[in-house]
Amino acid sequence: MRHALALADRAECEDDEVPVGALLVDADGRLLAEGWNRNITENDPSAHAEIVAMRQAGLRCGNHRLPGCTLYVTLEPCAMCAMAMVHARIARVVFAARDPKTGACGSVFDLLSDPRHNHRVEVSGGVLAEAAAERLRAYFRARRGRSRSG
Repeated sequence: MRHALALADRAECEDDEVPVGALLVDADGRLLAEGWNRNITENDPSAHAEIVAMRQAGLRCGNHRLPGCTLYVTLEPCAMCAMAMVHARIARVVFAARDPKTGACGSVFDLLSDPRHNHRVEVSGGVLAEAAAERLRAYFRARRGRSRSG
């Protein structure tokens, strides 16, 4: 998760994006891919950190399925990202901070454990949650400050 937090810092520092970072490891713990929020930079509403990492992993593996992989992300995935994980057959997601507005791994929705899906993703949340939450709070505080002074 510390690596995902460093990726979140890159989102903010390099691209002035919401600081969310994600990485994907294979069943043996080897790093397959990483990503951070790029939706503003790329003018792409689907370029969330998780999607960026899964796209990169799919290209690297030559497959749209990523069985046995674990996705680490600094913010609880939204519905779009959660369903992409189901379609990719991700084995497990580990996230840091909960998202009380759009979280789809138990906070607002619980898409990953829905028995109607043909695949379930194991969920672990709260890993280094305060560090991730503080990055997000600081980012939005700074954005509000810029909009008032600009």
